[in-house]
Amino acid sequence: MGPAFVAGVAYLDPGNVASNMTAGAQYGYLLVWVVVLGNLMAWLIQYLSAKLGIVTGRSLPDVLGRRIRHRWSRRAYWAQAELVAMATDLAEVIGGAVALNLLFGIPLVWGGLITGAVSIVLLILQSRRGPRPFEFVIVGLLAIIAVGFTAGVVVAPPDITSALSGLEPRFADTNSVLLATSTLGATIMPHAIYAHSSLSRDRFVSQRRDQDGGFSTWTARGAAGSRREIEHTEPLPGTSTSIPANVLLRATRWDVSAAMVIAGAVNLCIMLLAAATLPGVAGTDSLEGAHAALGVALGPMIATLFAVGLLASGLASTAVGAYAGAEIMSGLLHIRVPLVLRRIVTLAPAIAILWLGFDPTQSLVLSQVVLSFGIPFALIPLVALTANSALLGPWRNHWLTTAAGIVASVLLIALNGVLLWLVFAGV
Repeated sequence: MGPAFVAGVAYLDPGNVASNMTAGAQYGYLLVWVVVLGNLMAWLIQYLSAKLGIVTGRSLPDVLGRRIRHRWSRRAYWAQAELVAMATDLAEVIGGAVALNLLFGIPLVWGGLITGAVSIVLLILQSRRGPRPFEFVIVGLLAIIAVGFTAGVVVAPPDITSALSGLEPRFADTNSVLLATSTLGATIMPHAIYAHSSLSRDRFVSQRRDQDGGFSTWTARGAAGSRREIEHTEPLPGTSTSIPANVLLRATRWDVSAAMVIAGAVNLCIMLLAAATLPGVAGTDSLEGAHAALGVALGPMIATLFAVGLLASGLASTAVGAYAGAEIMSGLLHIRVPLVLRRIVTLAPAIAILWLGFDPTQSLVLSQVVLSFGIPFALIPLVALTANSALLGPWRNHWLTTAAGIVASVLLIALNGVLLWLVFAGV
């Protein structure tokens, strides 16, 4: 247990908060169904990503980097994935900066720099101490996030009947479609798809396969050619160092289920809190305005917990996002850039936006829309690869799993298409 909780932090980043708060404040319970649907799809997607990393011993970017033979095609794929990673970083750094400003009055630019510096420290911890200490820190921040964002719902519970009515799929206008796409971009994160396969690989697998990553010639080290076992990087108490793959995959399903239940519940609580407490309140389309409105409606303690949760969200998610970005570059371009240098480069857009004075919350929401357009590029290859018997052998997808992955892909792509038509047609 652990990798899914780290990847799951991506589902609770500041972009999530901005999208869900804005949707709840503007449309009440209208888009509850989007959060629920997104979380159900997220479970399947994160499990497939983890399975790919466990069975092949490679991350999704690494597998794609070896299979996309044409240099410029690989670079084009990297460019869109890198753009998605930078959009992710934008949301997370801005969210951390806003939280520091709300809590301590720190200027946004300095808050962004502090958030970036903390992410560098966490990445150094991961690279030098391994996955377990990194997981412990991220899970600790996840607990703070959960408390900070759900406290308001405990104090001011939403109307159950109204909340249940939000499970009916529908839209109100063009802006509701925009917010729905933004919410899906915040709920199903492309960089989380890339990262989860890497996290599972780092935790469970230490062997190397043939150059093409083909399952047919792959064997787990020490398994004497068996395809039934995958080596665990850490000996478990009272066991050998090799654990049957079906055991790892079963544990991974529990890991993903627990992480997605937590992430889904917190996401839902954010929207329900805004729908129950903030509708019709001026200024609630910004994080600062929502914080102030929560203070007026529910008291300074709830507002402070909200800001603390936002800060933990920014710190944790920016570290996971930077980890995913490094894996994207390494897997697709086969190059590694020094950690600090890469972090400085990816921090630049967020710091520039803060320096130029753009609206932080609007920047967060739009960054989630960019993320939603990156989902098909990560999801379609993931479903195709995990259905490939030559790559995963007996652990390939059941046809029902593949069908569910195709349906999820079609729904996400269709929603983005509707958004484009509504926006450019001026409906």
